[in-house]
Order: sequence, then structure tokens, then C-alpha cells
Amino acid sequence: MSQHSRTQASRSTPALPRIEAGVVRVLDGDDRGAQRALKAKQPVVVGSDDACDLQLKDPKVSRRHCELSLGRYGFVAKDLGSRNGTHFEGSRVGEIALPAGAILKVGDTHLALETQDQAVTLEPSGRESFGALVGKSVAMRRAFTLLERAAASDAIVLLAGETGAGKELAARGIHTASARAKGPFEVFDCGAVAPGLLHDALFGHARGAFTGAAAEKPGAFARAAGGTLFLDEVAEVPLALQGVLLRAIEEREVLPLGAAAPVAVDVRIVAATRKDLAEEVVAGRFREDLYYRLNVLTVTLPPLRSRKGDLPALVAALLKELGVSDPGPIDGPSLARLESHRFQGNVRELRNVLERALVRGARRFAELELALDAAPSAAAAVGEGASYSEQRQAALGEFERGYLVKLLAEHQGNIKAASRASGIERTQLKRLMRKHGLR
Repeated sequence: MSQHSRTQASRSTPALPRIEAGVVRVLDGDDRGAQRALKAKQPVVVGSDDACDLQLKDPKVSRRHCELSLGRYGFVAKDLGSRNGTHFEGSRVGEIALPAGAILKVGDTHLALETQDQAVTLEPSGRESFGALVGKSVAMRRAFTLLERAAASDAIVLLAGETGAGKELAARGIHTASARAKGPFEVFDCGAVAPGLLHDALFGHARGAFTGAAAEKPGAFARAAGGTLFLDEVAEVPLALQGVLLRAIEEREVLPLGAAAPVAVDVRIVAATRKDLAEEVVAGRFREDLYYRLNVLTVTLPPLRSRKGDLPALVAALLKELGVSDPGPIDGPSLARLESHRFQGNVRELRNVLERALVRGARRFAELELALDAAPSAAAAVGEGASYSEQRQAALGEFERGYLVKLLAEHQGNIKAASRASGIERTQLKRLMRKHGLR
């Protein structure tokens, strides 16, 4: 995109609204349910000291543990030199910009950072699974609460999360637990179809629509009639086709290529993306009206590195899927090795690791030879047979992380200096650091 095009896109796309007020809420422990309002220029200090704005009884929380405040479009968390650190998604952080809905860990206590609209109590589900998803961590059980609500309605759902975090499993779980369970569940990967063929693949064509169209062919919308259409990697839909997709979603009808009139379709839409759609809107790559239409109920699936406590249950469930009925205790040195691994490919990578280990013949978990010595390549992270879009995104993520590590090392971790040298705006740099688990 030329500089002129970027400028035009930025002018035509309105900025995202600033968060004017928020809430920090305690999710577990002795202080569960306690909360404190967050207002502009009024930071909240969290700690065990009675002079703190939000006092916690957790013995692992320092007297003045961290400071929370409102940022430009989200929240800012700053560790105040605590003993045990302030953690986000499994990484210890110093000062970091966070999105609405983020969960921080201080000591053994989890804190939710929410806008006032989100601050309606969202208790973690009492279940430790949803469909094929497994997890007992607070972050995962809060996701289950939202997925349960999604299944009980017919609203559009937007699933966010990294590659391999389980977005398709979540979509299948929503469908299976919904009133549409007896209808079809149609998976459509928006990034796996050439842009020129996407319209036909989504909406179908009539007989004689083009040379070779000897018969009518239904698209993904028509095949999902009466059930659920899962639009995976929806951010990959070309800008030119996003308006057509928006119209199909809003009007519940599609116009196949060559057809004389639109065709009504009764489908429930569940979309998924690994990208930040709000950033895509600001960059001019995604229509704002389509973003708001999809963003009815958003569920973010946490990365595996932020919920290492779920590993024993996940390993047991995956081994069962792979044909191991009695793997023995999921603990000891083998579990410790898994817990120390970053899992850039999330649960998908964990499954690949276990599957490779089982090929060697062992069936007890303690005897598995887990190949974790080297960091996985982008190809290993997404697995064999991954689409072009998945491999491209994984390779980009690998480049991003390597670049950031080198950049921060060159500037001794000074974000301001790194931002100036790289040309990456500081808020975006912090977001990338969070994405790749870098302090």
C-alpha cells in the first residue's frame, strides 16, 4: 500500500473510542468479588497494605504490588517492585498496555480489567470443559461462561485467540450445545480460498453463470442452512468482498453468481480470527461496520502459556484422543518439561508433541520421550498440512518475535528508545511484546 493510500485509509477510518472508565475486579481467593473503579488520571494501587486502593489478603501479594490505570484505548499495569511479580499470560511484566477483558495474576490472585459495560459480573464457569475444550484455569472457565451464553442464544459470536488455541473446537461446542445442533456445522476457512474464488465459494453460483458452470452449486452459506456457519480467519476476507459479506449476514440472504434473485438463508454465524480486528479497522484493512456486526459477543481463548495449570487435564484428554486409555500419572519431570515450554502453537503444538512421542512406542506418560529441546519452527507450530495462510501467519509471528528480542536487547529493554529506532508506535510495540510473551 502506498503512503498516499495509507493516509487516505487513516483519514477515512475513525479512531476507536477511548475508554473513559473501568473496573478492576478480584476473581478468586479470599477477596473474590472485591472491585475498584478506574477513572482517568486516578490510578489504583493494589497490594496487601491497608493504604492501598485495592487491598488483598493474599500472602504472596506485596505491600504495594502494582499500579493500574486507564491507557489510551485500554488499561496500563505497572509492577511496583513486587516480590513475586505481576503476570500476564504467563509472563512477568514491568509496565504493559492491556486490552479490556485482560486478566492479571498477582500472587495467587487473578484480577480482571474491564470496561463499565463489561463489569456485569462474569463468574468463571463451574465446568472444567466445554465441548472438546478442557481447562480449570480462571481464564479458561471465564471463556466457558461466555461460550455457554453463546450456545443459549442465536447471536453472532466472534472467537479470538492465537493459532492452535481451540477456536474451531469452541465453535463446534457452541453449535452442539445450541438449538441448531441437529443442523449442519459448516467450516469455511476464509484464508484458504483464492480471493477471486471467494464469492463463489461463499455464496455459490447458478447454472450457466460462467463457462463450465454446468449445474447450480451452493456456497458455504447455503450448505449451512438450518445450522451454523463457522467463518475461520474472517480477517482474511478481501476488503472488496467485506460489504457483500456484511449484506449477507444482515439480510440473511445471498446472491449466487449468475442468479436472477437473492436466496434466503437461515444460518447462525460464528467467526474467528487470530488478528486484532480493531487494529485492522484502524489500518483500513477491515470495514468498521462489518467489525461491529461481528463483535456482538466476543470470546477470547487464552494461549496455553497463560494456563499451564491446565496441562495435566489437557495431556490426559489428548492422549485419550490418540488411543492411550491409561497413561498413568501426568506429573513428574515430563510434566515439568512441558510446563517450561512456551508452546507458540498452543494446544495444537502440544498434540503434535504427544503424537510424535507415541510413535516411539511408549504408552505411559512418564516414559514418553518429549521432543521439546529446541523451540518449534513456524511449520511445526501450525502442523503439517496447514494452509498457506496459517503457515504465512506462523512465519510472520516467528519473525516478529525474533525482531523484537533483538530490538529490545539492542536498547537494553528501553521501550521508548526501541520505538524510536524501529518506527513502531509505543502502544503497538507494547502490544507486540505482550503477544509474544516478552517483558
